[in-house]
Amino acid sequence: MAALQRLPGIGAKSAQRLAYHVLKTPREDVDALCDAMRSVKENITYCSICSNMTAVDPCTFCISPDRDPRIICVVEQPENVAAIEKTRGFKGRYHVLMGAISPLQGIGPDDLKIRTLLMRIAESDAAATSVKEVILATNPTVEGEATALYLARLLKPLGLSVTRIAMGMPVGGDIDYTDEFTMSKAMEGRREM
Repeated sequence: MAALQRLPGIGAKSAQRLAYHVLKTPREDVDALCDAMRSVKENITYCSICSNMTAVDPCTFCISPDRDPRIICVVEQPENVAAIEKTRGFKGRYHVLMGAISPLQGIGPDDLKIRTLLMRIAESDAAATSVKEVILATNPTVEGEATALYLARLLKPLGLSVTRIAMGMPVGGDIDYTDEFTMSKAMEGRREM
């Protein structure tokens, strides 16, 4: 149970439920689960260009001719790439920071993939596909905002368009149930109709 409890989002009760479920499950199903987990660890790696999870290196986003190399969307974690891809609206490339600046947790800029982002931009200037825009798609948390501000200060002097994803009211949301931070961001991000 202790091993299950180390998984993210799994507390003591959930770990107990999972342990009992595994005990009741046929041996071949448990073996298949173990094999699948082993396969993930053996076959999935991080892209040498963008740091996204991939089975091939470089990843399909980095080598796809259908992706615009002049636009890079910066996210905190690989799972953020999957969330953006679900929209089917972004056709640029990605850069995964592998975290956010968090002094309280001892995570500074040097602990993130910021240096590799700057190298990508510099290398693109030498090539014919110079990066024109960097979209900062970090989470709307204190750490995400601090990371976005830090990156904006680094990138703007390079002459790039540095944009931030819009934040605010979710579609179908109710103003009465919106917290102050979300409402503030919604008001800041308003646009002409």
